[in-house]
Amino acid sequence: MKIWIAHEAGLSRLGAVPDGVTVEVFDGPEYPSDPADVVYWVPALDRDPATVFKDMPNLRAVQLLSAGVEAWVSRVPEGVALCGNRGAHTETTAEWVLAATLASVRRLDEFARSQAESDWAPRSAGTLNGATALTVGAGSIGESVARRYEACGVTVHKIARTARPGVGTLADLPELLPRADVVVLIVPLTAETEGLADAAFLAQMKDGALLVNAARGKVADTAALTAEVASGRLRCALDVTDPEPLPADHPLWTLDGALITPHVGGHVEGVIDRWYPPVGDQIRRLAAGEPLANVVANGY
Repeated sequence: MKIWIAHEAGLSRLGAVPDGVTVEVFDGPEYPSDPADVVYWVPALDRDPATVFKDMPNLRAVQLLSAGVEAWVSRVPEGVALCGNRGAHTETTAEWVLAATLASVRRLDEFARSQAESDWAPRSAGTLNGATALTVGAGSIGESVARRYEACGVTVHKIARTARPGVGTLADLPELLPRADVVVLIVPLTAETEGLADAAFLAQMKDGALLVNAARGKVADTAALTAEVASGRLRCALDVTDPEPLPADHPLWTLDGALITPHVGGHVEGVIDRWYPPVGDQIRRLAAGEPLANVVANGY
């Protein structure tokens, strides 16, 4: 059984490799061996699969290193399982959400600009303590965000695709949006969630509220969000944008109230150590004939 992974450093993070399994590094463009024998492929984040799949007739599964899968859903051949790396980015992305929220609420972005100008300019800022937040998405990252917020004295409401105890659905947005000081987008990008935070969604948010997007750029309507932030009614903290990268001349870059990072929420030092242990678990499942984890269904 032949496995291809994307990083040499990943080999030592897989754990025990079952007998009969060969793991090779394919970091391109040249194949390390005959791709026709590959049954499980872990591509690099920026790999274009178009020219590779045709050479892998025996491929059984593609394992992504990212939690997001939308770019691959329509490209994986029929009969090949697509697996996300859910869990590998949970804590680091939730950490980014908390950091970006605090930075925006406490106006640290504004103070950083003052520092660059050697300008000692004291002024008051907001606080998370006593605030109300709404997480739009209540998967592992959404739940981790909620725990962090609650530790800061925040009341957290959660919605997801399917209701469960303590978690509502999109039907609850009209009730919850006007009450939230912070709204966090942490949903997968699907046909249902694309453009979810549109002009009507944003109009329901309370004056002075903060929109945090750690999902995908297309979950929010960039033009509508830009207009709201430009007016001074809303603030935003974005790790993802539409388009991405955000053009250098886009007005969001220079708006007061906009904090932007370049899609780095899950990218921390030692990220290889987070990516590859779950890959090793998947390889052992595959070798044992057990069901794979995090198989994509219905687009996520």
